Amino acid sequence: MKSQSLGWQPIALGFVALVLFTIASSSFVIINPGQAGVLSILGKAQDGALLEGVHFKPPVISAVDVYDVTVQKFEVPAQSSTKDLQDLSARFAINFRLDPSEVVTIRRTQGTLANIVAKIIAPQTQESFKIAAALRTVEEAITKRQELKNDFDEALDTRLDKYGIIVLDTSVVDLEFSPEFAKAVEEKQIAEQRARRAVYVAQEAEQTAQAEVNRAKGRAEAQRLLAETLKAQGGELVLQKEAIEAWREGGAQMPRVLVTGGGNSASVPFIFNTADLTAD
Repeated sequence: MKSQSLGWQPIALGFVALVLFTIASSSFVIINPGQAGVLSILGKAQDGALLEGVHFKPPVISAVDVYDVTVQKFEVPAQSSTKDLQDLSARFAINFRLDPSEVVTIRRTQGTLANIVAKIIAPQTQESFKIAAALRTVEEAITKRQELKNDFDEALDTRLDKYGIIVLDTSVVDLEFSPEFAKAVEEKQIAEQRARRAVYVAQEAEQTAQAEVNRAKGRAEAQRLLAETLKAQGGELVLQKEAIEAWREGGAQMPRVLVTGGGNSASVPFIFNTADLTAD
């Protein structure tokens, strides 16, 4: 009987050692880089976040919730009406992280990361988009997309900061408007193209008309110069005729007469002797 009782001792000691090891191992928690933990004792979250390192926790009666505080990314849809009461839909990609110093509050108010996205980030994204979209018309929302994003970012940062959520960056993945507005934009573009075409045609006609005016002025100037040339040539011939008649009456030496081709500087003069003229 004594030998049988001694046989149970190693088993009991092994069991006790296993229990002690389990208790000892469960008395510590390791928080890795990029994480923050919240210690709960008997279901009650304790103040003070557990940051990177090894931390003691009471065995059996405690638990640690670990949160990822690195950058998270979620795409969130949003709908709103613009200043001119047009429907506008968007999808935002939001990069954020949890403030490690606020994870205790997050644990007490929201619980899991899924709850944070569904109950905080998604509705606040919707409200922020309504604020930004209401400041401009649908056309301005499209043509001034960066300004729309800036207003959205400002509103979202203010709303999420109080929940311990730090917004790092946002981007507009998609921006859609109603089919009616799309049709109106298409019709406006067609009208603008037609207007530009009409302006081009009018300018072309004006240039053609101006060219005709210039050509007419050129022809009139040529005719004027020709008339002046003919008039000058007629005057020179009269003078030459009077000189010949004076020679005939006076019996003097035949004069040498200078004849030009016209009254302008481009005329070429030539000289001939009046003796070459035959009297009529």
